[in-house]
Amino acid sequence: MSDIKKIAIVGPESTGKSTMAQHLAQVLGTVCVPEFARYYCKNLNRKYTLQDEVNMFYGQVALEESLIPLAQNNILVCDTTILTVKIWCDHLFGNTPTEVTEEIKSRKYDLYLLMDIDLPWEDDPLRDFPLQREHFMTVWKKELAALNAPYKIVSGVGEARLEHGEAMIIL
Repeated sequence: MSDIKKIAIVGPESTGKSTMAQHLAQVLGTVCVPEFARYYCKNLNRKYTLQDEVNMFYGQVALEESLIPLAQNNILVCDTTILTVKIWCDHLFGNTPTEVTEEIKSRKYDLYLLMDIDLPWEDDPLRDFPLQREHFMTVWKKELAALNAPYKIVSGVGEARLEHGEAMIIL
């Protein structure tokens, strides 16, 4: 299945990643790998720990791998990647476990769509840093550059944002 093209939708909190990922999967006639962390944290009644981040890393990898066989038209759309785990680990705990950083180096995506912070913040119990979106946008750019990852920034509001994301996909 190495001919599957993987598109990763990434970026700071409250930037429309899930909306874009689901939209692109529908437009491209394929499946969307959801963000495992949302399911994991939904009923977590405590602050998450470094071990929780590692658990979310393994869960995201397993979820992505399990959906590859369901990909249609040789495309898989991913609502975030394990790079998110690294960004959160570094920010919250000061470092990232080796198993995460090693897997990030070997797990390739054909295109990253980095969602811009031009949308208004929407409160959600699973979101933590409304005043740090600029910081996290800078972190995302740095992390993607460190991987020499192919990425494009998606901006705009409403339908224009979705159309902008669609226009950036050249497979």
